[in-house]
Amino acid sequence: MQKLILLALVGLGAQLVDGSLGMAYGVTSTTLLLAVGTNPAAASATVHLAEIGTTLVSGLSHWRFGNVDWKVVLRIGVPGAIGAFAGATFLSSISTATAAPLMAIILLTLGLYVFLRFTFQGLPKGQLGKPLRKRFLTPLGLVGGFVDATGGGGWGPVGTPAILASGRLEPRKTIGSIDTSEFLVAIAASLGFLWGIGSENIDYGWVLALLIGGMIAAPLAAWLVRHIPPRVLGAAVGGVIILTNTRSLLRSDWIDAPDAVRYVLYGVIYLAWAAAIAYSVAQYRKNAIEDQRILAEAEAEAEAEAEAEAEAEAEAVALGSTPDDKDKAPANA
Repeated sequence: MQKLILLALVGLGAQLVDGSLGMAYGVTSTTLLLAVGTNPAAASATVHLAEIGTTLVSGLSHWRFGNVDWKVVLRIGVPGAIGAFAGATFLSSISTATAAPLMAIILLTLGLYVFLRFTFQGLPKGQLGKPLRKRFLTPLGLVGGFVDATGGGGWGPVGTPAILASGRLEPRKTIGSIDTSEFLVAIAASLGFLWGIGSENIDYGWVLALLIGGMIAAPLAAWLVRHIPPRVLGAAVGGVIILTNTRSLLRSDWIDAPDAVRYVLYGVIYLAWAAAIAYSVAQYRKNAIEDQRILAEAEAEAEAEAEAEAEAEAEAVALGSTPDDKDKAPANA
């Protein structure tokens, strides 16, 4: 029972992150399932089965808040589903000894990307309005779906930054569209795993626990996407993913590092993690202060213009005319 409650809390926290950043539900959940010794294919299958429900609720919630571009959902979601099915069948066909470190490498790479992207850049902003073309979204969906199924997560870390970097879709619609299209990816990956490893290798109690936590968090995350500082959250979550998967990789048969080496690396990661969070908080506050300063200057300028117009109108009235009277006077008067 304690494990199920913990999994529900994991699902809740992971969905809060995913719904706010457009990434990291699968990466976070799969990382923690692997940390307790779950078979890689079974871990990814468990997460994707839970995601069928969480992405459905998340997509509906984002749609209600106006965060979804349905053209983008279809153009990236369908090829994403194809890539996810292929990735699921691939992961199901390789041995656990090979799959565990391979998945750790994929998750570690995605964690590093999330960590560095949000610590040093935050959410990139560019010029909006230009359409996202199929020749961009189709290969992005195929790659994202394959990585998502083989790594237990990756749809968001692959798709969200790529679309944000294009500068063609505002951040909240990017996050909402990626979360909504993941529903198709989750269904295809789940079918691939059920076909590859069978249903008997999946703990449906764990699926239900992750599902309940994620469904509770999904509506809140869709609302928080407009309010939470994603830069800080991305740095924090990226650190968790890096630390956990570094641990899995160092303890795997591929490396089997001695305790002294592992503890030194853990210490370095903790220090870098703390520094990144502190830096992200500082940058967030700095940008917030700068935004407030710009807003205050704009308000002061508007107020000065209003006062100047009021003074001009008062002066015109004192002289027996108004600016409107001048405009109405005949041109040849």
